[in-house]
Formats: sequence, structure tokens, C-alpha cells
Amino acid sequence: MRQPGQQDVPQDAGRDQAAASAALFEGLRPLLFSIAYRMLGSVGEAEDVTQDAWLRYHRALAEGQVIASPKAFLTTVTTRLAIDAARSARARRETYVGTWLPEPLSVSLDPDPADLAEMNDSLSLAFLTLLQALSPVERAVFVLHEAFDYPYDEIAGIVGKSEQNCRQIFARARKRVGEGRPRFDASLRQQQELTSRFLGAAERGDLDGLVSFLAEDAVFYGDGGGKAHAYPQPLRGRNRVGKALQAIARGTGDFHLSLRAALINGQPGALIFDTEGRLINALVFDIAEGAIQAVRGIVNPDKLTHLGFPVSNLLTIKRGEV
Repeated sequence: MRQPGQQDVPQDAGRDQAAASAALFEGLRPLLFSIAYRMLGSVGEAEDVTQDAWLRYHRALAEGQVIASPKAFLTTVTTRLAIDAARSARARRETYVGTWLPEPLSVSLDPDPADLAEMNDSLSLAFLTLLQALSPVERAVFVLHEAFDYPYDEIAGIVGKSEQNCRQIFARARKRVGEGRPRFDASLRQQQELTSRFLGAAERGDLDGLVSFLAEDAVFYGDGGGKAHAYPQPLRGRNRVGKALQAIARGTGDFHLSLRAALINGQPGALIFDTEGRLINALVFDIAEGAIQAVRGIVNPDKLTHLGFPVSNLLTIKRGEV
């Protein structure tokens, strides 16, 4: 006969095990997500990879596999899943409408003093865009060593290459990334001050003043994904970029939109909201040598939904329905 309370031990043990498992996942999740996000440039895809890695970890345990280091196991699985996802994404992006940009991960409208430290650009949209030019394996090796300081012997086991091969892959990737890497030669505070003056000119309707903030060879990238109005190809040169920004400034006035400075993935930028407080556009600025070198505008609503604001559709606004 079952004695009273006999089931309490396994139930308690089960709860303790579940709690320990949840604590393990929450402790490792930021690392796993950070690896996947840097490799994929997509919040949703990175979350899917992270969750899939966790499910595979549990499946391995259920099958009786002994896992000495959950962190090593999960990092390896996450990286390999991200490599597969990156290969699939590359094919999809060949049919993407217009310019593809990484999804912004974080936005702060009122950054605290800690956010104003010198910029770590490993999460900047400029840097994430450069990573997309690398092959998935190159990206994995570069991210693990550059951003997370993994030694080559561990990286070799993760990506299934020799240690020497990983060293060579990293050297090639660093050279390619270094050739296009933006040089943020001013402090983040200085960049924000220039951004504030630029946005002030936009709000005052000083269209000529907007152009004065641009570098001679400035570039404007717009990502609408076929779901919102954006330039299909990058605009190059101060005059062309200036005209694009002047059009945005005029649009904010015509439709009574609001323009707010923001810190986006650690870079100075701005958010544009409609009259109902719905997010329309996220603008990110690359600033060096006292000028705006590049502007990245994300209006694809699918890439803005996770930022914590209700999202508008710029196509609707263009039709005058707001």
C-alpha cells in the first residue's frame, strides 16, 4: 500500500530539477542569443535558434547522453544551428525586396550615463551588416573569437575545423571586416551631440542645414522589405543622401510626425512616430570625422515590432490614411 506522502519526494525532486533547468537556461540564454544574433542579424531567427538549441539539450539528456558542460554543449549547438540558419537566410535574401539591413535589437530614448560610455561596436548595425558579407563559417569563427574571446581550440571543436584552419579563417575574416569597418573616432557623447544638432535642423525645417552634417561620400540605406516605402538601392553622395533626408524632414512636417533621438544598438539614431505614437522608421547614423558617414533607415514593420512600440506602416501614411 502506498504510504501517505510517498509521492512528495519525486514531485519535489521534479520541481527542483525543473527550477534548476530553468535557471540554467536563463543564465546561458543571453550568451546563446548574442552569438546567434550577431551571426544572423535577426532577432526572431536568433530567438528560434536559441530555443531549438535548448530543446536539443533536453533531448540529449532524455536519450541518456552525459553532458559534462552544458555551456559548451549549448554553445556548440547554437553556433551550428546559426550556421545552418545563415545558409538558409542567404538564399532568402537573394529575393529580398530592396536593401536588407539587420534588425535593431535595442532602443533607448533616454539612455542613462552608463549607456554613454565609449561605444562597443560589436552590436552596431554597421558591424552586423559587415558580418553578413562573410560566409556562415567565417562568421562563426570571427564572432566567437572577436566578440566572445573563445580560444581557437574550442572554436575548432564547435565548427568542425582544425585549430590552424580556424586561425586562417579568422585572419581572412578580420581582414575583410577591417576593410569596411567604420571608424568611430569620436566618443558616443560627441556623436549624440552631432545627432542632436542634425535632428534640430530637421525639426526646424532647415533643409539646407541637414546637408551640411553629411560627409561628401555619405551613403543612405533604406530597408522596406517590399512592405513599406524605401529606396531599392543605396543612395551615395552628399547631394543624393541630402535630398532623401530632406524628403523625410518634409514628411515629418506634412504629416505632423514626431522625431525623437535614440540610442539604437549602441549607435546614435532617431525614431519617427506618427500622430498616434506608432513607430514608422528607425534611423541609425554612422558618425566619424565630425560628419554623418552613413544613414540606415529601417521601415520594414516586421523588423520594428519587437522594439516595444506599436508599429505603423509607412505605405499607409504615404497614401494619406493617417
